[in-house]
Amino acid sequence: MAYYTQLTQEERYHISVLCKEGFPRAEIARRVKRHPSTITRELRRNTGRRGYRAKQAQRRNIV
Repeated sequence: MAYYTQLTQEERYHISVLCKEGFPRAEIARRVKRHPSTITRELRRNTGRRGYRAKQAQRRNIV
């Protein structure tokens, strides 16, 4: 049986900082200790014209 844990607010802010610093997704995944596909999905779902926004991603996740 597979299970997952949702990204925390702290992880999302960490992803946001690393994105702004220009790190590749694989390196972000390594630093956040998540699978690269998790990072890819998170960025695909929550990146808009203004880039990845952790606070907005967290709000969307709660609802």
